Amino acid sequence: MGDPLFWHRLQFGFTATYHYLFPQLTMGLAFLIVVFKAMGLRTGEARYADAARFWIKIFGINFAVGVVTGIPLEFQFGTNWARFSQLSGGIIGQTLGMEGMFAFFLESSFLGLLIWGEKRLSPKGHFRAAVALWLGSWLSGYFIVATNAFMQHPVGYAMAPDGTLQLTSFWAFLLNPWALGQYAHTMIASVVTGSFVVAAVGAFWTLKGLHAEQARLNLRMGTVMGLIFSVLVAFPTGDLQGKLVARHQPITLAAMEGRFESGPRAGLTLIGQPNVAQRKIDNPVQLPAVLSFIAYGTFSSDVKGLSSFPEDQWPQNIELLYYSFHIMAGLGTLMIAVMGLAALLLWRGRLDANRPMLWALMLAFPFPYIATTAGWAVAEFGRQPWLIHGVLRTSQGASPTVHAGQTAFTTLGFAGIFVVLSILFLYLIGRELAHGPVKH
Repeated sequence: MGDPLFWHRLQFGFTATYHYLFPQLTMGLAFLIVVFKAMGLRTGEARYADAARFWIKIFGINFAVGVVTGIPLEFQFGTNWARFSQLSGGIIGQTLGMEGMFAFFLESSFLGLLIWGEKRLSPKGHFRAAVALWLGSWLSGYFIVATNAFMQHPVGYAMAPDGTLQLTSFWAFLLNPWALGQYAHTMIASVVTGSFVVAAVGAFWTLKGLHAEQARLNLRMGTVMGLIFSVLVAFPTGDLQGKLVARHQPITLAAMEGRFESGPRAGLTLIGQPNVAQRKIDNPVQLPAVLSFIAYGTFSSDVKGLSSFPEDQWPQNIELLYYSFHIMAGLGTLMIAVMGLAALLLWRGRLDANRPMLWALMLAFPFPYIATTAGWAVAEFGRQPWLIHGVLRTSQGASPTVHAGQTAFTTLGFAGIFVVLSILFLYLIGRELAHGPVKH
C-alpha cells in the first residue's frame, strides 16, 4: 500500500479540506445575519428579518454538517499523529480544548435560540442572540487558527526534560503575531464566501422570477459586502500574511513564486511553470521588482531564492505549492473584478435586468471555496517538511504502529460517508431554496 506517512497526510488533508467547506460559510453567514438583523432594527422593515430567518436555516444545515465532518479531524491527532500529539499536546490542547468548551457551546446554544426562539424573544433579544452566534463562531475560528499558527510560527514554548513541548507564556502563544494575521485573513475570506453565496441565491431567484423583494435584497447585500471584503482579503490582510511569510518562512515565499536565485528587485510571477529540475521558471511573465516591494516594502529589497537554502528544507511539492498560490491570488483578483462590475451595475440600477451579470454571480459562488482551499494548501504545503516549523519534521510526527493499509481503508470509509453527507446536504439546501424565505 506504500508509505504510511503518505496515507496519513492524504487522509488528514482530504478530511480537513472537505470539512472546511462548511465552517467557512457559517462564519461568513454569521456576520451577514447580524447585518440583516441590524438593518431590520434600524429601519423597522420586515424584509430584513425575513432574509435573516432564511439564512439562519442555511447556517443551521451547514453547522450540523460541519460538526459531523470535523469529528474525524480530532481523532486523527491521536490515531495518525500520535508522536506529534505526545510532543505538542500540552500546547495545542489548550486552544483545541477552549474551542470545544467555550466557543462551540456558545455558538450551538445561541443557534438554538435563533432558530426556535424568535417568537419568544423581543426583536432586540433576537438580534443579541445573532451577535452571540457571530462571536461564538468567530471565537471558534480563532482558536483553530491559533493552533495552526503555532505549527507555522511556534512561540511561547520550551522543551521539557522529557522531550515534550510545554507552554512558557500562554499569552504569547494565544496572541501569536502569525495567528493574528492569519485569523484576519481567514475571517475576511469567510465573509467573502458568505457574500458570494448570498449574491448567487439572489441572482438565482431573480433569473427564475421568484421572491422579487428578497432577491433584490440578497443581490444588494451580497454584492456590496462581497466587493468590500474581496478587497480586504487582498489588502491589508493578504498583504500582512505575505509579509509574515517573507519574515518567518522565506523558503516558502521562494517556492510560492518559483524563485530559485536570490537578488534585489525580485519580480512577481504572473504566469509561468516552475521547472524544479532546471531550477527556473519556464515561459515567465513577471512584474519587475514587485515581489521585493510586497515582501519587504521596497523595490530594491533582496529576496532569497531556494538555492540559498539546503534542499532538505525545501517544500516537498514546489509545483503544487506554486500553482495553489497562483490559483488563490488569481481567483482573488477575479472576485474583485466580478463584484466590482456587479456593484457598478447595482449603483446604476441595472443589475436586476442584466442577465449575463446575474448568471455570472450565480455561477461564481464556487470561486471563494476554491480560493480558500488553495490558500490553506499554500499554508500547509509551504510549511513542509516541518509539522511544527523548525521544531518537528512531518516524518517524525506520525504514529509508528498505524500502517498504510489501515489508513487507506479508513480514508475510503470517510469518502463514502462524505458522499452520503453531500447528498443529504444538497437535498436540504435545495429544499430551502425551493421554499424560499418565509415571512414571519
